[in-house]
Amino acid sequence: MKPLLPLFIMVDACGWEIIRNDPFGKDFAPNRKRLESVFGYSSTCVPSILSGRWPVEHRNWCYFVYDPANSPFRSLKILRWLPTAITSRRIFRRWLTKFVKVQLKFRGYFDLYNIPFRHISLFDFTEKKSPLKPKGMNRGTNIFDFLEEKKIPYFVSDPARTEEQNRDELIQRVGREEIDFAFMYWAGLDGLLHMVGNQSPEVPARLRIYEQWIGQLLAAAKGHYEEVRLYVFSDHGMANCDELLDLKSKIEALPLKMGEDYAVVYDSTMARFWFLRPGAREPITQVLQQVPQGRILPDDELERMRAKFEDRYFGELIFLVKEGVLIVPSHMGERPIRAMHGYHPTDPHSYASLLTNQAAIPEDVTAIPHIYRLMERDAALARQRNQGKS
Repeated sequence: MKPLLPLFIMVDACGWEIIRNDPFGKDFAPNRKRLESVFGYSSTCVPSILSGRWPVEHRNWCYFVYDPANSPFRSLKILRWLPTAITSRRIFRRWLTKFVKVQLKFRGYFDLYNIPFRHISLFDFTEKKSPLKPKGMNRGTNIFDFLEEKKIPYFVSDPARTEEQNRDELIQRVGREEIDFAFMYWAGLDGLLHMVGNQSPEVPARLRIYEQWIGQLLAAAKGHYEEVRLYVFSDHGMANCDELLDLKSKIEALPLKMGEDYAVVYDSTMARFWFLRPGAREPITQVLQQVPQGRILPDDELERMRAKFEDRYFGELIFLVKEGVLIVPSHMGERPIRAMHGYHPTDPHSYASLLTNQAAIPEDVTAIPHIYRLMERDAALARQRNQGKS
């Protein structure tokens, strides 16, 4: 039997408001805390957790950026001649996404989403590597680089496998006492919340399933490790979308041309603009200032959120909507969904959660990048205590 196993379980979108009045985890992780998230989507939150750094430091922020010189999608421009009835269908996009990912040898999460093929050659995709792998960050290192450097044997979820398959694989590796650290990533709750919203009875039902799974993992681990340090946490929460905003039609009503005067990515909760010709910024800014459902984020606010990129790589102007507003249609999808994240980090449903069986959570652990400190500390301690016990 080994002395120690740190077990970190990330439940995507299991935010503070989701569990605040729910008994989730109280039996096995009674100590809980609200954590501030970071500004962005999971493409930002997960790398922030895994690296212990903020968006401006690791540069894993939004997926699509205006960068025609480096666009890997030039060959897809020919698809602009296909009928929209085909190219806008999710099943077509999913099939094409899988094909393109293999062809481009992308290792991280990848989705073509709803980027129009007539404009797709204007954009690059920023997550070509997987943050769940060593050397997987756009800038800097992550926890897996640390584990490799220190020769700490570990388990990490494989996104190509189901949640159940990853659970079973971890149980098997625990049973063989092969590892000194584990990072489990369950993404199913995020997808469910997008579909049904945060008030659906399906949400607590899903939490009960996760409790069962965590119980199984703990039972297996306690049979082979004298101490199991359990941490269950999320990257963000999820807000119900009660108002739809067609921002695209407002911008396209201007006498400006996409790809010539300006470029834009319409994410689900923000629009990111680049200005290609003099005189394009002013009319777009004027239109945005008349949209009550959102606002242009000033540089000082972006800087406070540590999401101000000096090179404006991710956008020269960032327009963010209020919590509960969904941009539809967007480059993420043409149809409404029930709930979304990616709002301001101080909006109520943006806050993440941290639950543990440890007696105390350090006072300086207040935001999701701080989870890295716990991972690095406990991984080093486990390796020290487990030396010679393999």
